[in-house]
Amino acid sequence: MFATHEVTNQPSPLEDYNLFETDRALGDALAFNCAPERLAPARTRLAALGRELGRRETIERADAANRHTPQLRAYDRHGRRRDEVEFHPAWHELMALSLRHGLHAGPWADPSPGAHVERAAGYLLYAEIENGTQCPTTMTYGAVPAIRADAALAREWLPKLFSRDYDPRFLPAADKRSVLVGMGMTEKQGGSDVRANSTRAEPDGAGAWRIVGHKWFMSAPMCDAFLVLAQAPAGLSCFFMPRYCPDGTLNAIRILRLKDKLGNRSNASSEVEFEGAYATLLGEQGRGVPMILEMGVYTRLDCAIGSAGLMRQALAQALWHAGQRSAFGRTLREQPVMKSVLADLALESEAATALALRLARAYDRQDDPRERLLARVLTPAAKFWICKRGAHFAEEAMEALGGNGYVEESVLPRIYREMPVNSIWEGSGNVMCLDVLRALRKAPEVLEAVAAELDAAAGAGADYDRFRAALKGRLADAAAAEGAARGLAQDLALALQASLLARHAPGFVFAAFCASRLGGGFGGVFGALAPGADADALVERAMPR
Repeated sequence: MFATHEVTNQPSPLEDYNLFETDRALGDALAFNCAPERLAPARTRLAALGRELGRRETIERADAANRHTPQLRAYDRHGRRRDEVEFHPAWHELMALSLRHGLHAGPWADPSPGAHVERAAGYLLYAEIENGTQCPTTMTYGAVPAIRADAALAREWLPKLFSRDYDPRFLPAADKRSVLVGMGMTEKQGGSDVRANSTRAEPDGAGAWRIVGHKWFMSAPMCDAFLVLAQAPAGLSCFFMPRYCPDGTLNAIRILRLKDKLGNRSNASSEVEFEGAYATLLGEQGRGVPMILEMGVYTRLDCAIGSAGLMRQALAQALWHAGQRSAFGRTLREQPVMKSVLADLALESEAATALALRLARAYDRQDDPRERLLARVLTPAAKFWICKRGAHFAEEAMEALGGNGYVEESVLPRIYREMPVNSIWEGSGNVMCLDVLRALRKAPEVLEAVAAELDAAAGAGADYDRFRAALKGRLADAAAAEGAARGLAQDLALALQASLLARHAPGFVFAAFCASRLGGGFGGVFGALAPGADADALVERAMPR
Protein backbone atom coordinates (compact mmCIF):
# COMPACT_ATOMS: atom_id res chain seq x y z
CA MET A 1 0.00 0.00 0.00
CA PHE A 2 3.01 2.29 0.34
CA ALA A 3 4.33 1.81 -3.22
CA THR A 4 4.93 5.27 -4.68
CA HIS A 5 4.95 4.43 -8.35
CA GLU A 6 4.91 1.76 -10.97
CA VAL A 7 7.74 1.48 -13.53
CA THR A 8 6.76 2.81 -16.93
CA ASN A 9 8.58 4.22 -19.95
CA GLN A 10 11.60 2.00 -19.37
CA PRO A 11 12.86 -0.30 -22.16
CA SER A 12 13.02 -4.05 -21.84
CA PRO A 13 16.51 -5.62 -21.75
CA LEU A 14 18.16 -6.39 -25.07
CA GLU A 15 18.56 -10.15 -24.70
CA ASP A 16 17.50 -13.46 -26.19
CA TYR A 17 18.12 -12.30 -29.74
CA ASN A 18 20.41 -13.45 -32.54
CA LEU A 19 23.38 -11.10 -32.91
CA PHE A 20 24.21 -12.32 -36.41
CA GLU A 21 20.77 -12.49 -37.99
CA THR A 22 19.91 -8.96 -36.80
CA ASP A 23 23.14 -7.36 -38.09
CA ARG A 24 22.48 -6.48 -41.73
CA ALA A 25 25.78 -4.65 -42.15
CA LEU A 26 27.75 -7.70 -41.03
CA GLY A 27 25.71 -9.95 -43.29
CA ASP A 28 26.45 -7.78 -46.33
CA ALA A 29 30.16 -7.52 -45.50
CA LEU A 30 30.36 -11.28 -45.05
CA ALA A 31 28.69 -11.91 -48.41
CA PHE A 32 31.09 -9.51 -50.13
CA ASN A 33 34.30 -10.89 -48.61
CA CYS A 34 33.67 -14.59 -47.97
CA ALA A 35 34.56 -17.24 -50.54
CA PRO A 36 31.28 -18.11 -52.34
CA GLU A 37 31.54 -21.83 -51.64
CA ARG A 38 31.84 -21.14 -47.91
CA LEU A 39 29.16 -18.49 -47.54
CA ALA A 40 26.08 -20.67 -46.91
CA PRO A 41 27.64 -22.94 -44.26
CA ALA A 42 29.34 -19.91 -42.70
CA ARG A 43 25.98 -18.19 -42.31
CA THR A 44 24.57 -21.28 -40.60
CA ARG A 45 27.49 -21.49 -38.17
CA LEU A 46 27.45 -17.75 -37.45
CA ALA A 47 23.71 -17.83 -36.82
CA ALA A 48 24.28 -20.56 -34.23
CA LEU A 49 27.02 -18.47 -32.60
CA GLY A 50 24.89 -15.32 -32.72
CA ARG A 51 22.00 -17.12 -31.07
CA GLU A 52 24.20 -18.49 -28.28
CA LEU A 53 25.85 -15.12 -27.66
CA GLY A 54 22.52 -13.30 -27.49
CA ARG A 55 21.05 -15.51 -24.78
CA ARG A 56 20.39 -13.91 -21.42
CA GLU A 57 22.54 -16.57 -19.75
CA THR A 58 25.58 -15.71 -21.89
CA ILE A 59 25.15 -12.00 -21.28
CA GLU A 60 24.95 -12.67 -17.53
CA ARG A 61 28.14 -14.73 -17.67
CA ALA A 62 29.95 -11.82 -19.31
CA ASP A 63 28.78 -9.53 -16.53
CA ALA A 64 29.86 -12.00 -13.83
CA ALA A 65 33.31 -12.53 -15.35
CA ASN A 66 33.93 -8.78 -15.21
CA ARG A 67 32.52 -8.25 -11.72
CA HIS A 68 34.48 -11.17 -10.21
CA THR A 69 37.97 -10.38 -11.45
CA PRO A 70 40.89 -12.85 -11.57
CA GLN A 71 42.96 -13.42 -8.45
CA LEU A 72 46.68 -14.18 -8.28
CA ARG A 73 47.78 -17.10 -6.12
CA ALA A 74 51.54 -16.63 -6.04
CA TYR A 75 52.15 -19.15 -3.25
CA ASP A 76 50.40 -22.16 -1.78
CA ARG A 77 49.66 -22.37 1.94
CA HIS A 78 53.06 -23.95 2.59
CA GLY A 79 54.97 -21.09 0.97
CA ARG A 80 55.84 -22.87 -2.27
CA ARG A 81 55.60 -20.95 -5.53
CA ARG A 82 52.28 -21.52 -7.22
CA ASP A 83 52.10 -18.66 -9.77
CA GLU A 84 48.54 -19.44 -10.73
CA VAL A 85 45.62 -17.16 -11.61
CA GLU A 86 42.14 -18.15 -10.48
CA PHE A 87 39.04 -17.15 -12.48
CA HIS A 88 35.33 -17.06 -11.85
CA PRO A 89 33.48 -20.02 -13.41
CA ALA A 90 31.84 -17.62 -15.88
CA TRP A 91 35.26 -16.94 -17.42
CA HIS A 92 35.80 -20.62 -18.13
CA GLU A 93 32.29 -21.01 -19.58
CA LEU A 94 32.97 -18.13 -21.97
CA MET A 95 36.37 -19.51 -22.93
CA ALA A 96 34.74 -22.85 -23.68
CA LEU A 97 32.23 -21.05 -25.93
CA SER A 98 35.02 -19.28 -27.80
CA LEU A 99 36.99 -22.47 -28.42
CA ARG A 100 33.89 -24.46 -29.28
CA HIS A 101 33.27 -22.08 -32.19
CA GLY A 102 36.91 -22.16 -33.32
CA LEU A 103 37.65 -18.48 -32.71
CA HIS A 104 41.11 -19.34 -31.36
CA ALA A 105 42.48 -21.38 -34.28
CA GLY A 106 39.70 -22.34 -36.68
CA PRO A 107 41.26 -20.88 -39.85
CA TRP A 108 44.54 -22.70 -39.19
CA ALA A 109 42.92 -26.04 -38.48
CA ASP A 110 40.71 -25.68 -41.58
CA PRO A 111 42.60 -23.38 -43.98
CA SER A 112 40.00 -23.42 -46.72
CA PRO A 113 39.04 -20.24 -48.64
CA GLY A 114 37.03 -17.82 -46.54
CA ALA A 115 38.14 -19.25 -43.19
CA HIS A 116 39.64 -16.01 -41.85
CA VAL A 117 36.64 -13.97 -43.00
CA GLU A 118 34.19 -16.30 -41.28
CA ARG A 119 36.30 -16.29 -38.16
CA ALA A 120 36.46 -12.45 -38.27
CA ALA A 121 32.66 -12.28 -38.38
CA GLY A 122 32.43 -14.65 -35.42
CA TYR A 123 35.07 -12.74 -33.48
CA LEU A 124 33.17 -9.49 -34.12
CA LEU A 125 29.98 -11.06 -32.74
CA TYR A 126 31.80 -12.37 -29.69
CA ALA A 127 33.29 -8.90 -29.05
CA GLU A 128 29.78 -7.60 -28.52
CA ILE A 129 29.39 -9.73 -25.40
CA GLU A 130 32.76 -10.15 -23.63
CA ASN A 131 36.27 -8.92 -24.35
CA GLY A 132 38.64 -10.18 -21.68
CA THR A 133 38.35 -13.75 -22.93
CA GLN A 134 39.26 -12.47 -26.38
CA CYS A 135 42.83 -11.78 -25.25
CA PRO A 136 44.01 -15.42 -24.96
CA THR A 137 41.81 -16.29 -27.95
CA THR A 138 43.55 -13.67 -30.08
CA MET A 139 47.07 -14.45 -28.96
CA THR A 140 46.58 -18.14 -29.65
CA TYR A 141 45.23 -17.27 -33.11
CA GLY A 142 48.27 -15.08 -33.79
CA ALA A 143 50.82 -17.52 -32.41
CA VAL A 144 50.05 -20.39 -34.78
CA PRO A 145 51.99 -19.06 -37.83
CA ALA A 146 55.09 -18.52 -35.70
CA ILE A 147 54.86 -21.97 -34.12
CA ARG A 148 54.39 -23.60 -37.54
CA ALA A 149 57.84 -22.28 -38.50
CA ASP A 150 59.38 -24.83 -36.11
CA ALA A 151 58.59 -28.35 -37.30
CA ALA A 152 59.26 -30.09 -33.98
CA LEU A 153 57.28 -27.54 -32.01
CA ALA A 154 54.43 -27.70 -34.49
CA ARG A 155 54.18 -31.49 -34.21
CA GLU A 156 53.97 -31.30 -30.44
CA TRP A 157 51.73 -28.25 -29.95
CA LEU A 158 49.50 -27.67 -32.97
CA PRO A 159 47.12 -30.61 -32.39
CA LYS A 160 46.24 -29.26 -28.96
CA LEU A 161 46.17 -25.67 -30.19
CA PHE A 162 43.61 -26.73 -32.79
CA SER A 163 41.47 -28.57 -30.25
CA ARG A 164 38.04 -27.06 -29.51
CA ASP A 165 37.76 -28.82 -26.15
CA TYR A 166 38.67 -26.10 -23.66
CA ASP A 167 40.79 -27.39 -20.78
CA PRO A 168 41.35 -24.88 -17.93
CA ARG A 169 43.50 -27.17 -15.78
CA PHE A 170 46.91 -25.94 -14.66
CA LEU A 171 48.93 -28.91 -15.88
CA PRO A 172 51.78 -29.69 -18.30
CA ALA A 173 50.60 -29.41 -21.90
CA ALA A 174 51.09 -33.13 -22.47
CA ASP A 175 48.37 -33.85 -19.89
CA LYS A 176 45.77 -31.44 -21.32
CA ARG A 177 43.10 -31.71 -24.01
CA SER A 178 43.81 -28.23 -25.40
CA VAL A 179 46.29 -25.40 -24.89
CA LEU A 180 46.51 -21.63 -25.30
CA VAL A 181 49.48 -19.39 -26.11
CA GLY A 182 50.23 -15.86 -24.87
CA MET A 183 53.12 -13.50 -25.36
CA GLY A 184 55.57 -11.31 -23.44
CA MET A 185 57.11 -8.41 -25.32
CA THR A 186 57.11 -5.07 -23.49
CA GLU A 187 59.42 -4.10 -20.67
CA LYS A 188 59.50 -1.15 -18.27
CA GLN A 189 62.17 0.79 -20.07
CA GLY A 190 60.99 0.33 -23.65
CA GLY A 191 57.29 -0.27 -24.16
CA SER A 192 56.72 -0.33 -27.93
CA ASP A 193 60.48 0.05 -28.47
CA VAL A 194 61.18 -3.64 -27.96
CA ARG A 195 64.76 -3.26 -29.19
CA ALA A 196 65.41 -1.62 -25.81
CA ASN A 197 64.53 -4.91 -24.07
CA SER A 198 67.06 -5.99 -21.45
CA THR A 199 65.80 -9.52 -20.75
CA ARG A 200 68.59 -11.88 -21.77
CA ALA A 201 68.82 -15.48 -22.94
CA GLU A 202 71.75 -17.86 -22.57
CA PRO A 203 72.07 -21.39 -24.01
CA ASP A 204 71.84 -24.08 -21.33
CA GLY A 205 74.23 -26.46 -23.10
CA ALA A 206 71.51 -29.02 -23.73
CA GLY A 207 69.83 -27.44 -26.74
CA ALA A 208 67.51 -25.10 -24.83
CA TRP A 209 67.87 -21.62 -23.32
CA ARG A 210 67.52 -19.98 -19.94
CA ILE A 211 65.80 -16.59 -19.76
CA VAL A 212 66.52 -13.99 -17.09
CA GLY A 213 64.65 -10.68 -16.95
CA HIS A 214 61.15 -9.27 -16.75
CA LYS A 215 58.06 -8.31 -18.71
CA TRP A 216 56.10 -5.24 -17.69
CA PHE A 217 52.96 -6.46 -19.46
CA MET A 218 52.40 -10.15 -20.04
CA SER A 219 48.75 -10.70 -20.81
CA ALA A 220 46.80 -13.86 -20.06
CA PRO A 221 49.46 -15.44 -17.78
CA MET A 222 47.22 -18.51 -17.41
CA CYS A 223 48.22 -19.61 -20.94
CA ASP A 224 50.17 -22.82 -21.42
CA ALA A 225 53.08 -21.20 -23.26
CA PHE A 226 54.30 -17.78 -24.37
CA LEU A 227 56.24 -16.21 -27.19
CA VAL A 228 58.87 -14.07 -25.46
CA LEU A 229 61.48 -11.60 -26.72
CA ALA A 230 64.95 -11.69 -25.14
CA GLN A 231 68.48 -10.59 -26.01
CA ALA A 232 70.53 -13.58 -27.21
CA PRO A 233 74.25 -13.40 -28.08
CA ALA A 234 73.36 -12.60 -31.72
CA GLY A 235 70.70 -10.02 -30.83
CA LEU A 236 67.01 -9.75 -29.97
CA SER A 237 65.41 -13.15 -30.51
CA CYS A 238 62.06 -14.88 -30.09
CA PHE A 239 61.65 -17.78 -27.68
CA PHE A 240 58.92 -20.30 -26.93
CA MET A 241 58.45 -20.52 -23.16
CA PRO A 242 56.07 -23.20 -21.77
CA ARG A 243 54.52 -22.90 -18.31
CA TYR A 244 55.97 -26.33 -17.46
CA CYS A 245 59.46 -27.63 -18.22
CA PRO A 246 59.90 -30.92 -20.13
CA ASP A 247 60.49 -32.76 -16.84
CA GLY A 248 57.05 -31.70 -15.58
CA THR A 249 58.24 -29.07 -13.10
CA LEU A 250 56.75 -25.58 -13.06
CA ASN A 251 58.82 -23.18 -15.17
CA ALA A 252 60.49 -20.23 -13.42
CA ILE A 253 57.91 -17.66 -14.58
CA ARG A 254 57.23 -15.59 -11.46
CA ILE A 255 53.99 -13.62 -11.55
CA LEU A 256 54.66 -10.54 -9.43
CA ARG A 257 51.24 -8.94 -9.60
CA LEU A 258 48.18 -8.48 -11.79
CA LYS A 259 47.63 -5.08 -13.36
CA ASP A 260 44.76 -2.96 -12.04
CA LYS A 261 43.43 -1.82 -15.42
CA LEU A 262 40.83 0.65 -16.60
CA GLY A 263 39.02 -2.03 -18.60
CA ASN A 264 39.42 -5.60 -19.82
CA ARG A 265 38.98 -6.48 -16.19
CA SER A 266 37.90 -10.10 -16.64
CA ASN A 267 41.32 -10.80 -18.19
CA ALA A 268 44.50 -11.11 -16.15
CA SER A 269 47.41 -8.93 -17.28
CA SER A 270 50.56 -9.40 -15.28
CA GLU A 271 54.05 -8.28 -14.43
CA VAL A 272 56.47 -11.19 -14.42
CA GLU A 273 60.09 -12.02 -13.78
CA PHE A 274 62.00 -14.89 -15.35
CA GLU A 275 64.43 -16.58 -12.98
CA GLY A 276 66.30 -18.71 -15.48
CA ALA A 277 63.08 -19.80 -17.17
CA TYR A 278 63.28 -22.66 -19.66
CA ALA A 279 62.65 -21.77 -23.33
CA THR A 280 63.51 -22.86 -26.86
CA LEU A 281 64.60 -20.60 -29.70
CA LEU A 282 61.94 -19.86 -32.28
CA GLY A 283 63.45 -18.94 -35.63
CA GLU A 284 66.94 -17.49 -35.94
CA GLN A 285 68.93 -15.58 -33.36
CA GLY A 286 68.70 -11.85 -33.91
CA ARG A 287 65.42 -12.18 -35.84
CA GLY A 288 63.07 -11.83 -32.90
CA VAL A 289 61.17 -8.78 -34.11
CA PRO A 290 60.15 -10.25 -37.50
CA MET A 291 59.18 -13.50 -35.79
CA ILE A 292 57.02 -11.87 -33.13
CA LEU A 293 55.47 -9.58 -35.75
CA GLU A 294 54.22 -12.70 -37.48
CA MET A 295 52.03 -12.99 -34.42
CA GLY A 296 51.48 -9.25 -34.09
CA VAL A 297 49.82 -8.72 -37.45
CA TYR A 298 47.03 -11.10 -36.51
CA THR A 299 46.55 -9.58 -33.08
CA ARG A 300 46.35 -6.14 -34.71
CA LEU A 301 43.71 -7.50 -37.06
CA ASP A 302 41.73 -8.62 -34.02
CA CYS A 303 42.05 -5.20 -32.40
CA ALA A 304 40.22 -3.71 -35.39
CA ILE A 305 37.61 -6.48 -35.51
CA GLY A 306 37.05 -6.36 -31.76
CA SER A 307 36.53 -2.59 -31.75
CA ALA A 308 34.04 -2.92 -34.60
CA GLY A 309 32.15 -5.48 -32.49
CA LEU A 310 32.12 -3.19 -29.46
CA MET A 311 30.75 -0.41 -31.66
CA ARG A 312 27.97 -2.64 -32.90
CA GLN A 313 26.86 -3.57 -29.37
CA ALA A 314 27.01 0.04 -28.16
CA LEU A 315 24.89 1.02 -31.17
CA ALA A 316 22.43 -1.82 -30.55
CA GLN A 317 21.96 -0.70 -26.95
CA ALA A 318 21.38 2.92 -27.99
CA LEU A 319 18.91 1.96 -30.72
CA TRP A 320 17.03 -0.45 -28.48
CA HIS A 321 16.66 2.17 -25.75
CA ALA A 322 15.72 5.00 -28.11
CA GLY A 323 13.06 2.89 -29.78
CA GLN A 324 11.18 2.33 -26.50
CA ARG A 325 11.89 5.38 -24.35
CA SER A 326 9.54 8.36 -24.83
CA ALA A 327 10.16 12.05 -24.13
CA PHE A 328 8.09 15.09 -24.99
CA GLY A 329 5.42 13.03 -26.68
CA ARG A 330 7.61 10.94 -29.00
CA THR A 331 10.07 8.09 -28.72
CA LEU A 332 13.69 9.19 -28.61
CA ARG A 333 14.21 7.49 -31.95
CA GLU A 334 11.64 9.84 -33.49
CA GLN A 335 13.23 13.02 -32.11
CA PRO A 336 15.09 14.67 -35.04
CA VAL A 337 18.35 15.41 -33.23
CA MET A 338 18.52 11.98 -31.59
CA LYS A 339 17.62 10.32 -34.89
CA SER A 340 20.56 12.10 -36.51
CA VAL A 341 22.92 10.89 -33.78
CA LEU A 342 21.70 7.31 -34.04
CA ALA A 343 21.94 7.35 -37.84
CA ASP A 344 25.49 8.71 -37.66
CA LEU A 345 26.50 6.03 -35.17
CA ALA A 346 24.98 3.43 -37.50
CA LEU A 347 27.11 4.79 -40.35
CA GLU A 348 30.28 4.59 -38.26
CA SER A 349 29.52 1.06 -37.11
CA GLU A 350 28.77 -0.21 -40.61
CA ALA A 351 31.92 1.40 -42.01
CA ALA A 352 34.02 -0.19 -39.24
CA THR A 353 32.50 -3.61 -39.95
CA ALA A 354 33.13 -3.23 -43.67
CA LEU A 355 36.79 -2.34 -43.21
CA ALA A 356 37.43 -5.05 -40.60
CA LEU A 357 36.05 -7.84 -42.78
CA ARG A 358 37.86 -6.55 -45.87
CA LEU A 359 41.09 -6.67 -43.90
CA ALA A 360 40.32 -10.26 -42.88
CA ARG A 361 39.91 -11.14 -46.57
CA ALA A 362 43.46 -9.94 -47.19
CA TYR A 363 44.68 -12.50 -44.65
CA ASP A 364 42.51 -15.15 -46.25
CA ARG A 365 44.28 -14.66 -49.59
CA GLN A 366 47.96 -14.45 -48.71
CA ASP A 367 48.73 -16.44 -51.85
CA ASP A 368 47.74 -13.31 -53.83
CA PRO A 369 50.65 -10.80 -53.98
CA ARG A 370 48.29 -7.82 -54.09
CA GLU A 371 46.41 -9.02 -51.01
CA ARG A 372 49.69 -9.45 -49.12
CA LEU A 373 50.62 -5.87 -49.99
CA LEU A 374 47.20 -4.61 -48.95
CA ALA A 375 47.49 -6.36 -45.60
CA ARG A 376 50.72 -4.44 -44.90
CA VAL A 377 49.03 -1.05 -45.08
CA LEU A 378 45.40 -1.91 -44.27
CA THR A 379 46.31 -3.53 -40.94
CA PRO A 380 47.80 -0.45 -39.26
CA ALA A 381 45.35 1.92 -40.98
CA ALA A 382 42.30 -0.09 -39.89
CA LYS A 383 43.60 -0.63 -36.35
CA PHE A 384 44.37 3.07 -35.98
CA TRP A 385 41.09 4.45 -37.26
CA ILE A 386 38.54 1.93 -35.99
CA CYS A 387 40.09 1.77 -32.54
CA LYS A 388 40.60 5.53 -32.36
CA ARG A 389 36.90 6.16 -33.03
CA GLY A 390 35.83 3.64 -30.42
CA ALA A 391 35.88 5.62 -27.17
CA HIS A 392 34.07 8.60 -28.71
CA PHE A 393 31.52 6.22 -30.21
CA ALA A 394 30.87 4.46 -26.90
CA GLU A 395 30.47 7.75 -25.04
CA GLU A 396 27.91 8.98 -27.57
CA ALA A 397 25.97 5.73 -27.34
CA MET A 398 26.03 5.96 -23.55
CA GLU A 399 24.69 9.50 -23.74
CA ALA A 400 21.73 8.26 -25.77
CA LEU A 401 20.67 6.30 -22.67
CA GLY A 402 21.39 9.16 -20.29
CA GLY A 403 21.71 8.09 -16.67
CA ASN A 404 20.57 4.57 -17.51
CA GLY A 405 23.67 4.19 -19.65
CA TYR A 406 26.04 5.58 -17.04
CA VAL A 407 25.25 3.17 -14.21
CA GLU A 408 27.12 -0.09 -13.90
CA GLU A 409 24.00 -2.22 -14.38
CA SER A 410 24.23 -1.15 -18.02
CA VAL A 411 26.79 -2.79 -20.28
CA LEU A 412 27.84 0.57 -21.74
CA PRO A 413 30.30 1.56 -18.98
CA ARG A 414 32.11 -1.73 -19.58
CA ILE A 415 32.13 -1.11 -23.34
CA TYR A 416 33.47 2.41 -22.76
CA ARG A 417 36.29 1.07 -20.59
CA GLU A 418 37.11 -1.66 -23.11
CA MET A 419 37.56 0.70 -26.04
CA PRO A 420 41.04 2.15 -25.28
CA VAL A 421 42.81 -1.18 -24.88
CA ASN A 422 42.54 -2.08 -28.56
CA SER A 423 44.01 1.30 -29.48
CA ILE A 424 46.92 0.93 -27.03
CA TRP A 425 47.70 -2.80 -27.25
CA GLU A 426 49.89 -4.07 -30.10
CA GLY A 427 51.03 -0.57 -31.02
CA SER A 428 49.38 2.72 -30.16
CA GLY A 429 47.97 5.18 -32.69
CA ASN A 430 51.30 6.83 -33.47
CA VAL A 431 52.98 3.48 -34.05
CA MET A 432 50.20 2.44 -36.43
CA CYS A 433 50.40 5.67 -38.42
CA LEU A 434 54.17 5.35 -38.77
CA ASP A 435 53.64 1.76 -39.94
CA VAL A 436 51.29 3.07 -42.63
CA LEU A 437 54.07 5.39 -43.84
CA ARG A 438 56.65 2.60 -43.75
CA ALA A 439 54.41 0.31 -45.76
CA LEU A 440 53.86 2.99 -48.41
CA ARG A 441 57.56 3.83 -48.60
CA LYS A 442 58.81 0.26 -48.68
CA ALA A 443 57.59 -0.67 -52.13
CA PRO A 444 55.72 1.16 -54.90
CA GLU A 445 53.63 -1.98 -55.36
CA VAL A 446 51.89 -1.23 -52.05
CA LEU A 447 50.66 2.07 -53.43
CA GLU A 448 49.46 0.31 -56.57
CA ALA A 449 47.50 -2.20 -54.52
CA VAL A 450 45.84 0.57 -52.50
CA ALA A 451 45.05 2.54 -55.65
CA ALA A 452 43.39 -0.51 -57.21
CA GLU A 453 41.23 -0.98 -54.12
CA LEU A 454 40.15 2.66 -54.21
CA ASP A 455 39.61 2.66 -57.97
CA ALA A 456 37.24 -0.29 -57.65
CA ALA A 457 34.56 2.25 -56.63
CA ALA A 458 35.52 4.96 -59.12
CA GLY A 459 32.51 6.87 -60.39
CA ALA A 460 30.31 5.92 -57.43
CA GLY A 461 29.96 9.54 -56.33
CA ALA A 462 31.42 12.99 -56.90
CA ASP A 463 32.56 13.47 -53.28
CA TYR A 464 34.24 10.10 -53.32
CA ASP A 465 36.02 10.68 -56.63
CA ARG A 466 37.39 14.04 -55.48
CA PHE A 467 38.56 12.59 -52.18
CA ARG A 468 40.09 9.55 -53.88
CA ALA A 469 42.04 11.60 -56.42
CA ALA A 470 43.46 13.94 -53.79
CA LEU A 471 44.38 11.07 -51.48
CA LYS A 472 46.21 9.12 -54.18
CA GLY A 473 48.46 12.12 -54.71
CA ARG A 474 49.21 12.35 -50.98
CA LEU A 475 49.90 8.62 -50.75
CA ALA A 476 52.42 8.90 -53.57
CA ASP A 477 54.24 11.50 -51.48
CA ALA A 478 54.37 9.36 -48.35
CA ALA A 479 57.93 10.49 -47.67
CA ALA A 480 56.37 13.70 -46.36
CA ALA A 481 56.90 14.80 -42.75
CA GLU A 482 55.95 12.20 -40.17
CA GLY A 483 53.91 14.87 -38.38
CA ALA A 484 51.23 14.44 -41.04
CA ALA A 485 51.01 10.67 -40.57
CA ARG A 486 47.79 10.71 -38.54
CA GLY A 487 45.87 12.75 -41.07
CA LEU A 488 47.05 10.50 -43.87
CA ALA A 489 46.10 7.31 -42.00
CA GLN A 490 42.68 8.75 -41.18
CA ASP A 491 41.93 9.71 -44.76
CA LEU A 492 43.18 6.38 -46.09
CA ALA A 493 40.82 4.55 -43.74
CA LEU A 494 37.90 6.81 -44.68
CA ALA A 495 38.51 6.32 -48.40
CA LEU A 496 38.73 2.55 -48.01
CA GLN A 497 35.52 2.50 -45.99
CA ALA A 498 33.74 4.57 -48.63
CA SER A 499 35.00 2.30 -51.41
CA LEU A 500 33.65 -0.76 -49.60
CA LEU A 501 30.29 0.80 -48.79
CA ALA A 502 29.92 1.76 -52.45
CA ARG A 503 30.28 -1.89 -53.40
CA HIS A 504 28.21 -3.76 -50.82
CA ALA A 505 25.99 -1.38 -48.84
CA PRO A 506 22.71 0.22 -49.90
CA GLY A 507 23.06 3.48 -51.80
CA PHE A 508 21.70 5.59 -48.95
CA VAL A 509 24.48 4.31 -46.67
CA PHE A 510 27.24 5.19 -49.15
CA ALA A 511 25.70 8.61 -49.93
CA ALA A 512 25.37 9.58 -46.27
CA PHE A 513 28.89 8.39 -45.47
CA CYS A 514 30.51 10.36 -48.29
CA ALA A 515 28.52 13.52 -47.62
CA SER A 516 29.38 13.51 -43.89
CA ARG A 517 32.97 12.18 -44.02
CA LEU A 518 34.43 13.10 -47.42
CA GLY A 519 32.58 16.22 -48.52
CA GLY A 520 34.61 18.63 -46.41
CA GLY A 521 34.15 19.93 -42.90
CA PHE A 522 34.31 16.53 -41.19
CA GLY A 523 34.79 17.32 -37.53
CA GLY A 524 34.10 13.93 -36.02
CA VAL A 525 31.02 15.05 -34.05
CA PHE A 526 28.31 12.40 -34.23
CA GLY A 527 24.92 13.67 -35.30
CA ALA A 528 26.12 16.28 -37.78
CA LEU A 529 24.78 14.47 -40.85
CA ALA A 530 24.70 16.30 -44.14
CA PRO A 531 21.27 17.53 -45.31
CA GLY A 532 19.47 14.91 -47.34
CA ALA A 533 20.82 11.89 -45.43
CA ASP A 534 18.14 9.24 -45.02
CA ALA A 535 18.32 9.00 -41.24
CA ASP A 536 15.16 6.87 -40.99
CA ALA A 537 16.57 4.25 -43.36
CA LEU A 538 19.96 4.23 -41.58
CA VAL A 539 18.33 3.69 -38.20
CA GLU A 540 15.95 1.04 -39.44
CA ARG A 541 18.78 -0.89 -41.12
CA ALA A 542 20.79 -0.97 -37.90
CA MET A 543 18.02 -1.95 -35.46
CA PRO A 544 18.94 -5.06 -33.43
CA ARG A 545 15.44 -6.52 -33.68
